[in-house]
Amino acid sequence: MRHLHKGVSFAIGLAVLGASLAACGGGSSGTSGDGRIELSIGTFTEFGYEDLITEYERLHPNIKITHHKTGEGGPYHQNLITKLAAGNGLEDVVAVEEGHFSDIIDKSSKFNDLTEIGPKDVTPDRWLNWKYEAGKDSDGRLIGYGTDIGPLALCYRKDLLQAAGLPSDPEGVKSLFATWESYFAAGDQYVQRTGGKAWFDASSQLYNSMVNQLETGYLDRNDNLTIETNPGIKAAWDRITGAIQRGQSAKLIAFGNEWKTGFQQGSFATTVCPSWMLGVVEENAGPGNAGKWAVTDAFPNGGGNWGGSYLTVPKQSQHPKEAAEFAAWLTAPEQQLKAFQARGNFPSQTQALTSPQLLQQTEPYFGDTKVGELYSEQAKKVTRAQYKGPGDGQIQENVTSPALQAVEQGTPPGQAWRQVVDEAKKIVK
Repeated sequence: MRHLHKGVSFAIGLAVLGASLAACGGGSSGTSGDGRIELSIGTFTEFGYEDLITEYERLHPNIKITHHKTGEGGPYHQNLITKLAAGNGLEDVVAVEEGHFSDIIDKSSKFNDLTEIGPKDVTPDRWLNWKYEAGKDSDGRLIGYGTDIGPLALCYRKDLLQAAGLPSDPEGVKSLFATWESYFAAGDQYVQRTGGKAWFDASSQLYNSMVNQLETGYLDRNDNLTIETNPGIKAAWDRITGAIQRGQSAKLIAFGNEWKTGFQQGSFATTVCPSWMLGVVEENAGPGNAGKWAVTDAFPNGGGNWGGSYLTVPKQSQHPKEAAEFAAWLTAPEQQLKAFQARGNFPSQTQALTSPQLLQQTEPYFGDTKVGELYSEQAKKVTRAQYKGPGDGQIQENVTSPALQAVEQGTPPGQAWRQVVDEAKKIVK
């Protein structure tokens, strides 16, 4: 579910995603009747680019831009893969969410290397290092300019922790959330002191976060499956399934209706909170719980990222140089700060992360916490980009998440793990 909830406004919370799929349209690159170069851009959900596109056309009167905007991330990326295989129909600039970036890694030859066709003044230091590195394919070709990110923190119910006799202020909880060991130890205390109430909402949220913190994930850079040879993956599995068996999980499916209701009813005390999740929490918990939820600049084992996208230029484009210049302009810190103000998309550019405009952003629902400053610091804690090979997203969404749900319903962890290994091998052959 990491690819369906981006572009959340801190000020107004999560805007409801489009219920129906907008027409994606095809690429429209060429020359217009008045002699202007026609470019097209494809995005999904909310990137905050509407006003920026108008501004770019004003600054470049020889360019005409068509924006194809899709309401939902899943169908958008399915459409992308279909048109990529067909060899036509894609826009000149195509957005790809980080969770789906692995789906195009083995097709990266169909995208332009932006270091070759892009403006030469666009250098790696524009972005956080890990964001820049994650935009490369396995051969080191840069196929995506980074847009936004989703640095991780933890959100928690202050009143529920206080009632359980645990620290509840943002500074006090840092010791609880310092490591995965301390986090789950606090969970054991919470369950015991509350007579069995859940510590966290959905096991897959935590498990994915743990796996994403590893130096190597489900695949190595040669696209070999590591699930049986990478001890960190199995260790994360044992840790999360142990917590499930000790009663820490609310056994909810993230972003499902019961999960949404759980925020209102206090069904769990903590949840993984990338920057865009603040709006989700506010939307689901409702005005009656204002001030009860808090966010702290701590995350077990340092930090991580969940969410964010890239702008690519497919080789289908008739104007790749102009498309790359447009994508480079959109991902400059000045424009990403404007997108942040428009839709809350947290920027990945180093210069933007030190801007007073971002650092002074507060969130009233969370006690006027300076969320801009908080997430800027969390972003800096991410030190490397984990390589995501073909099939990585499928393993996460279609294999490990259902297996964890099965454990929550009583399947022995060992049995579920064997199923995970077998199913992963079917995806990565």
